[in-house]
Amino acid sequence: MTILQNGTLVLPEGPARADLAFDAGKIRAIAPSIAPKEGDSVRDVSGCLVFPGFIDGHTHLDMESAVTVTADDFASGTRAAVCGGTTTVLDFATQDRGGTLQQALDAWHKKADGKCSCNYGFHMAITDWNESVKAELPAMFEQGVTSFKAYMAYDALKLDDAALLDVLCALRPFGGILGVHCENGALVNALCAREKARGNLGPAAHPASRPPEVEAEAVSRLCYLGKLADAPVHVVHLSSAAGLAEVRKARAQGVRVYAETCPQYLVLDDSLYRLPGFEGAKYVMSPPLRSRADRDALRRAVEDGEIDTISTDHCSYRFDGQKTIGLHDFTAIPNGGPGIEHRPEIIYTSFVHPGRLSPAAMCRLLAENPARLFGLYPRKGVLAAGSDADITVWDPAATSVITAKEQQQNVDYTPYEGFALHGMPAAVYVNGVLAAEYGRPTGAVAGEYCKR
Repeated sequence: MTILQNGTLVLPEGPARADLAFDAGKIRAIAPSIAPKEGDSVRDVSGCLVFPGFIDGHTHLDMESAVTVTADDFASGTRAAVCGGTTTVLDFATQDRGGTLQQALDAWHKKADGKCSCNYGFHMAITDWNESVKAELPAMFEQGVTSFKAYMAYDALKLDDAALLDVLCALRPFGGILGVHCENGALVNALCAREKARGNLGPAAHPASRPPEVEAEAVSRLCYLGKLADAPVHVVHLSSAAGLAEVRKARAQGVRVYAETCPQYLVLDDSLYRLPGFEGAKYVMSPPLRSRADRDALRRAVEDGEIDTISTDHCSYRFDGQKTIGLHDFTAIPNGGPGIEHRPEIIYTSFVHPGRLSPAAMCRLLAENPARLFGLYPRKGVLAAGSDADITVWDPAATSVITAKEQQQNVDYTPYEGFALHGMPAAVYVNGVLAAEYGRPTGAVAGEYCKR
């Protein structure tokens, strides 16, 4: 038995000074005081917050694009995740056009099984919808896949509106949830062509080709599809005030809309695309970084409880040799950025440390809500007897600075270079196994597949 003594536990009913004991991968007891017995291990966590392990509901590890493969695979990506306090990631098994969902799930298991420092599960990204694919849905749920993904952009991935409506209707009897990349793909293609015709080939053309209106229109369309299907919809990586306005409008009409945003849209802005030379390519992701007004609107939405989850959309590429593929054509820059390691620290520093959010609110955004949304609660996302011993011990007094040199992510840069942090994970347990301490991995490969 391992006992964490004298910490402040972040519980659904509020913070509590208490001890917590776990053994064989499960939390066994929470009490004001737990006396150790012979053979027990005791860790004094005085002055620390004790969170349920954080869940990142949006990652892209070992993902192939048309020209390259993400820099982080499941080994390096999950190692970085635990160093930041994340104990479960949900990645996207992606169906090939003409392929089956089962083939995609098998392929992602092969990428991940036996390699993960934290727990892992899969959303299923549907790129080719037909009657035979629809018939696979029961098998997906039997294998623990309860959440799905669709794209409204990217020609090789997107579904049309009729297919999206049918997917929503097909998932409804199972209680599944569909997350959607909300950008109008036809408009993106047209605006990319317009920028190139004007001779705008550098990174600054990227946000110009994907303005907030492109997101807002797609969010609105998805919400109407959800209303037609009488099914919940999940807007992933919400980035703009215009998109947020569409979420609010749909909710006012009774549509069940869940909204996810990411740290990059809460602390960075589109001025970074105008950095000298090719530096702006480091921030080429979709949707792109937005204006400071958009950033501030999303921050207020987080503080007001309008955002359900904060994930990373971690999709890492090295600057040298990968981002530079698009040196002379911004549309060839691999889209995505690293962030799996630093999400909890950025949210704590930006919101909890200055008093804009409580630790309990941070817990809801990073642990409880994703666990509930994706079929993991109460196994994960809460500190309770019987729940998995995924635990993040947080030292609010610790300080550090984010640098590419010190990170665990397998990339040669970080979009948060020089970001001063207040608070960090002192100890991270995955299924009761110590996986990281103060930002350094122990080497434990304790992650298990989460059948949801």
